Formats: sequence, structure tokens, C-alpha cells
Amino acid sequence: MVQIDEVRPSPIAGTWYAGSPDVLTEQVNHFLSEARPPVIHGKIIGLVVPHAGHRYSGPTAAYAYRLVQGLDFDLVIIISPSHAYYPGEVITSAHLSYATPLGRVSIHPQALSQFEKAAEKEKINFEKVAYDEEHSIEIQLPFLQRTLEGNFQLLPLMMRSQSLETVTKTAKCLVPILKKYRCLLVASSDLSHFYPQDIADALDEEMLRRIESFSPEKVLEAEANGAGSACGAGPIAAVLIAARAVGADHVKILNHSTSGDVTGDLTSVVGYGAAVIYARDSDSN
Repeated sequence: MVQIDEVRPSPIAGTWYAGSPDVLTEQVNHFLSEARPPVIHGKIIGLVVPHAGHRYSGPTAAYAYRLVQGLDFDLVIIISPSHAYYPGEVITSAHLSYATPLGRVSIHPQALSQFEKAAEKEKINFEKVAYDEEHSIEIQLPFLQRTLEGNFQLLPLMMRSQSLETVTKTAKCLVPILKKYRCLLVASSDLSHFYPQDIADALDEEMLRRIESFSPEKVLEAEANGAGSACGAGPIAAVLIAARAVGADHVKILNHSTSGDVTGDLTSVVGYGAAVIYARDSDSN
């Protein structure tokens, strides 16, 4: 039997984001200091954040993470797409923690076990993988490490199947966990890929409109019919469904950008969006 390291070694530190702890801290702090999100009157339950290299999507991701700066959660549930093929409809890590230059982030064993049992009941093909190179979970961790108070733990979920059935079952499995722990939901997703800037802007605007309308079905529909685009449409929809089940009633789009804003090349860009999902205060308009 092959021995699996307890800690998942980072395959992207030094490329997708800075490999030096000091440089990484400085860069993430800079992104956060530059972000100017609106004030949210309510309880934050979830975020939608992009997952490209920090150079490209970090400024937009910071709009969402700035809103949770200083907050304390027991558990962060990150749902992402799977950019590589692995068996299973929903995938998690076989390691006990993730490594970044800023330290280790432990996977929450009880939450993982609870999800695994629920997934079996819902007949979700749920698998664990070791030494994966999936960037869309890990790319979020330095932001979480720099913003959250306390020692949060992680439940990482990668969706290879983004069908409405899998999305709905995944969200259903998460609801008891959300009710048991102080949780933050994170949907990790970029928007349109490799269109000219004007087309990308139109596709992204439509997808962000559907996200802000709090309609998981319309998010999946836009991806299916080409009206909008998000590589993590399934994770976004799952987070919306799960968040609504525990009281969220509003979504606010915080920022949109493209890779062209960084490179200056507008002929083929990737879109990035940030949003917050929250339960609005009863005395708010």
C-alpha cells in the first residue's frame, strides 16, 4: 500500500502565487488594501471568488475577502471545479492538510466524514485523491490565511460533475454541516475564457446578473446554453442552494475584471468576478 503524506505539498506556490512567505504576505495584503467593497448589512454566509493566478485575479478576489477580514469561522467549505479528470462526481483530498508558504490548513475530519456519509446516502460518487494539482482550491488559501481570525479548518470539494442533480445533492449534503459549525462557503470559479474583451464582458455581465438574482438554476442554464460562462457554474449553484437553506437571501456583485486589465491584451481574455452571499439584516432596506 502506497503511503500518502499527511500534508498535501503545493504544486503551484512560486508560479500561480508567490513562493516566499514574506512576498506572498505583502502581495495579498496589497490586494486587500486596494479593494473597496461596499458595506454589507447582514450575516455573510458565502463568497464567489475567482481562481486564476494571484497576479490576474487577486485584485478581484480581494473584494470578497476584504469583507470577511477579521471574522472567525470553524470551517471553510471551498467548492471548485475539477480541471483534471479523476474518478468520482465529487472529489476531495486524501491528505489531512494543505500546505502553502503561509503554513498548513487542516482538513476538518468530522465535517469530511459527515459529508462522506451524506454523499453515500445521496448516491454521489465521492472519491479522495492524493497529490492532485488542482489549483482552484489552493489558490484561495493564502487569502483566507491572511483575513480570517482563529484556526479555521477546511472542507475541500472539487466537482467533476456539474449537473443539476449533482449540484442539488451536494448542497443537500452540506446543509447539516452548515448548521453544526460556524461556516463560510466559498465558490471558486472564473468566468468566460479566451474571448475578445467585448464578448467576455457581455458573457460575464449575464452570468453575474444571474448570480446576483440568486438563481442557481439560471446560473447552470447560462453555462449550458452559452448565454454566460463560468468554469465553476456548478460550484456557484451548489453554494447558492446551500446558503439559501441556512438563511441567505441576498447576493451582491462586488467586482469584475479580466486578464486584459493586467496584460493589456484584449484579444483573448479570462473573466473574473467576486460576490458575497448574505442574510440581510431585518432592519436593512
